[in-house]
Amino acid sequence: MNEPCPKCGYVRRALDAELNPLICPACGIAYNKWIARQKGEIPQPTRILGSNDEDDNSSFQNLMVAITIVPERVEPVEFYARAITLSGLFFWGLKFIFGGIDWEVIMGSFMHNINLPFHEFGHVLFMPFGKFMHILGGSLFQVALPFGLMLAFIFQRRDNFAASVMLWWTGQSFIDVSPYIADANYRLLPLVGGASEEFHDWGNLLTMMNLLGSAQKIAHLSYGIGAFLILLSFVWGAYILFLQRKNMADNNF
Repeated sequence: MNEPCPKCGYVRRALDAELNPLICPACGIAYNKWIARQKGEIPQPTRILGSNDEDDNSSFQNLMVAITIVPERVEPVEFYARAITLSGLFFWGLKFIFGGIDWEVIMGSFMHNINLPFHEFGHVLFMPFGKFMHILGGSLFQVALPFGLMLAFIFQRRDNFAASVMLWWTGQSFIDVSPYIADANYRLLPLVGGASEEFHDWGNLLTMMNLLGSAQKIAHLSYGIGAFLILLSFVWGAYILFLQRKNMADNNF
């Protein structure tokens, strides 16, 4: 279907050639079913795969294809620049993983200085949603921003290597939050607000939820999620480079 999507107006591009032609890559609707529903008709399924719904199966297949799309032509300079970037992120990520929940290592890193402004902006962004969300908003936005950028690179820019870098950042953000959570009982970390007792996000959040005694477990959970996402980003980024290297080799003939 080369016409605009009847729901969102998205026009398929060359990069969408490998995706299911009956499903909109942008909003995920099945064209014929959506049109039929608008006409008040009940669309009939075209096939049944075991006990799975066709839309669910198609969505999963589209997702798998979407996260492995690479450009048809790959310039050598671009490829090797990305390979160097991945290598740097690999060793930097391992430093965060093997460093554990060490606030001096994590909060003294360059990445913490990048995360901090977004953390503070999150407080402002979620302020209208009540005290709890105002406090949580800092850590929430810090993690959600790179994750949202990852989705944008996958579905809008069709740049999966950049998306894998955003996944790395998401994982690092989870690790960045972990010493803050672990400090909830002690409130000793130097904070932007200065007054630890008053401005300690996780000390206040866990107190409000009666989970102060679980601070260490929650901190390790945040660290574990972050470490897993960083490792996953290595695998994803390396696979994308493998596919790009193959395209680069094919284009030389």
